[in-house]
Amino acid sequence: MEDSIDYLDGTVALVTGASSGIGAATARTLAAAGASVALAARRTDRLYVLEERIESDGGEALSIPTDVTDEAAIEEMVEKTTATFGRLDALVNSAGVMLLAPVARADPNDWRRMVGVNLLGTMNATRAALPALREGDGGHVVALSSDATKDPGASFGAYAATKAGVAAFSESLRAEVADDGVRVTLLEPGATDTELPEHVPDEETKADVEALVESMRTLESEDVAAAIRYALAQPPHVNVEELVVRPTDAG
Repeated sequence: MEDSIDYLDGTVALVTGASSGIGAATARTLAAAGASVALAARRTDRLYVLEERIESDGGEALSIPTDVTDEAAIEEMVEKTTATFGRLDALVNSAGVMLLAPVARADPNDWRRMVGVNLLGTMNATRAALPALREGDGGHVVALSSDATKDPGASFGAYAATKAGVAAFSESLRAEVADDGVRVTLLEPGATDTELPEHVPDEETKADVEALVESMRTLESEDVAAAIRYALAQPPHVNVEELVVRPTDAG
């Protein structure tokens, strides 16, 4: 029966932002489902620890140190993935930064960083991966946006703007590649227990975010990874176009 088929088993997935949080959890989850996983991020030491963990659990992984703001590095990331595994079936764009601050106190360099990682990183990685994704039996692009695009609070403006850009890019991409059998999933997680809040540069905003997180049972990275696995594991004729995953306590 078709529903007994595990569509992830034997596939190849490339995960950016794999050194921590949602990216690392997604890599572990996909490897456990039988996918070979290429791990891309800047923090090389964490990548190798994750690679060893996946392989000790019986999976297959490849660490590729990559800065997604470097276009040449992105091209090399895709080339190394296909050279090692022979194909590419899924790209999970998980790399992201959340440098929150009110507009009046914001550092424009932080805005540039978020645009470079969150938006351009997703766009350039997708562009580089498309030829390989089109060569298979039907590739898949997963892009991480945020529920902040739907109701951005104070100090979330620039971050939400980059994530809204990811959403618009994904919608347009879906129309471009549907005839090639390539699927596109936009995932919009709510508050998730990751290290992103630790990097908020504005101290007042950071305190507000920490208070918000402490007020609810946040998502775990594994919860978001499970949603990504669900989207990727569908049969080729099914495209989960958009998933919003939020803590129950968020209302």
